[in-house]
Amino acid sequence: MRQTVREFQQRAMQGDFTAVIDDHGRHTARDLLDSAVALAEAMTPDGTPGGTVLVQADNSWRTVAATLAVGLTGGVLAVVNRHTTAAEFGAALDDIRPDVVVAEPSALREWHGPGMPGGGNAEVLDGWTVLSARGPRDVTRWKGGAVIGFTSGSTGRPKGVVQSEPALRYACLRTREINGLGPGDAVAAVVPLSSTAAYCFGVCMSLMLAGPLVLPGRWDPRVAVERMAEHRARWTMCVPTMALQMGSAASGSKALEGVRSITVGGGPMDRGALARAERSLGTRILRVFGMSECLGHTSPRPDDPEEIRLGRDGRPFPGTELRAVGAEGIALGPGETGRAQVRGPSLFLGYARDGAVEPPALTPDGFLSTGDLLMTAPDGTVTIMGREKDVIIRGGRNLDITEIERAVASHPKVARVCVAPVPDPLLGERPAVLVVPEADAGDLRLDEITAHLERTGLSKAKWPEFAFTVAELPQTRVGKLDRGGARELVHDLYERLCEAHPEHHRLGDV
Repeated sequence: MRQTVREFQQRAMQGDFTAVIDDHGRHTARDLLDSAVALAEAMTPDGTPGGTVLVQADNSWRTVAATLAVGLTGGVLAVVNRHTTAAEFGAALDDIRPDVVVAEPSALREWHGPGMPGGGNAEVLDGWTVLSARGPRDVTRWKGGAVIGFTSGSTGRPKGVVQSEPALRYACLRTREINGLGPGDAVAAVVPLSSTAAYCFGVCMSLMLAGPLVLPGRWDPRVAVERMAEHRARWTMCVPTMALQMGSAASGSKALEGVRSITVGGGPMDRGALARAERSLGTRILRVFGMSECLGHTSPRPDDPEEIRLGRDGRPFPGTELRAVGAEGIALGPGETGRAQVRGPSLFLGYARDGAVEPPALTPDGFLSTGDLLMTAPDGTVTIMGREKDVIIRGGRNLDITEIERAVASHPKVARVCVAPVPDPLLGERPAVLVVPEADAGDLRLDEITAHLERTGLSKAKWPEFAFTVAELPQTRVGKLDRGGARELVHDLYERLCEAHPEHHRLGDV
């Protein structure tokens, strides 16, 4: 982050400004730089520059100060969530092999184990601890990487995604241009900054704009709306669940009329639900497609019609290529659905493995397979049709989870929805649906949902056979839909239902 930090320093020298607004109050650019200098000195007890620094990234001024410190010393920053388990943190140590760890003392007590740096221990950032290894440090092992962020870990072991500074800057610049952001504009980060995307479009974006970064400490949709309105945030990025929850919290007040747009990606999205949230908040929502491995690579524009902004997933950024390919790897034309592949300036360098970069598996012409199904339109817009593996196999028939979710989500009383399988001794799997109703809508019965699906024209073979009303869907630490957690919840609810109805009636409402 050397270039970005250097530019931020130059702007602060020209005139101090508010750089962070968080639960602790306002923090100026010079305040943060002072904290960064102190941290940099603690991280380099022998005067050894650089190093790989693993930081507990919370939504506060500390994450920004740590970024500045790593940039000042020419190091590489890795970010990890406070709620990371000891086992997950141990895996991160194996993959990162950091020279420095910065975290609050309680976290270090939980995470303590083999691989922690030894040799230096100091207090930094108002009560946090820095552990620094002595001896030489080599950041060339990251092949030009500047930031390492971990995937959410909703399935399997979290992976450390190694991104270069040019990739982060490209993603921020394209997003800045599309959303009409200018120098000094305030942006908000409501997703945990341990997320690669939240770090990029929160910390990096605010440093490049040299404007306030508005940070709610913990996720609370009401607090997020109030803080964004109070401090005149112009833009934020979040996952669909957060956008819908903020829409409910706003209660039609149009509290975010001053926000130019909200970029939403990272989970299933329904045009109708997003439109209701948009009207309630008083801003424009932009439905996008991106991933930690290739940050923010599509977006519509705020002035696009609703059909484009909320019904599709935007257009590839200038310089980024996105294509759908068939079974033989041949690129498909408009209107055909195939496996999504992407390449462009924000493509990651690889995954962190055993303290070095493991290059990604790319096609011979340099494309990365995203694991999604994609359809392009003649006008250049794209639509993600679901994950390649998001299917329920019922009696040998593949049911597309995304197709069912979109159909159920179009019900006017449905706020959020997730489809997951329940086991069946004869058919293998049967589809069930978790439904979060709109405020004051009450429980949604299975027959009400299937009647709606019949009206929409969804084939009866694809209808869910069980419906469970829940207060909220399971979420990962960064606010995305946790499909693993949803499957477990559906399984538990189904088991309870079977105990109450051993005859397995299709009256799965609870």
